[in-house]
Amino acid sequence: MAIRMNKKNAKAKKVIKKVIAPVSASKKKSSEAEKNFKIPKTKYTEAIGRRKVASARVRIYEGQGDFVVNDSLVSDYFSGVRNAPSIYMKPFDLTGTKGKFSITVKVSGSGIDAQLEALVNGVAKALVAFNPDFRTFLKPAGLLTRDDRMKETRKMGMGGKARRKRQSPKR
Repeated sequence: MAIRMNKKNAKAKKVIKKVIAPVSASKKKSSEAEKNFKIPKTKYTEAIGRRKVASARVRIYEGQGDFVVNDSLVSDYFSGVRNAPSIYMKPFDLTGTKGKFSITVKVSGSGIDAQLEALVNGVAKALVAFNPDFRTFLKPAGLLTRDDRMKETRKMGMGGKARRKRQSPKR
């Protein structure tokens, strides 16, 4: 409990701070149960994909398993993106390796669409690192090329926007 002084009336007010109870153990167990993904503990091939400010660290493991992004299934993580399954499965469709790998991805930065494109770029690079023959399929499709278009940086004195002109005084 703390005492706060009111300057106008010079009276003391009592302020009571609320104590937040910790999360119960049952909720923790249910979230841990959801994170039991099938990922083999074997050798993996790693690559990094980027788009705008998003970067995706991709690991592909040989053998069937789950496609996990930031500790959730890829279908759940990109559920808000239209046609997402066809986009993130494109490298596997082109190389004919659909269902032969299990993938883990850590994605950070930018928005959900840029994260999806960074993931596709990272998966394509990892497939080429795994088998260099896949380059002949992925390069013409444009999956190995990093899309370097970024948001334009703002300039000082321009009123907060990147391309806004300075205001000229009328007097």
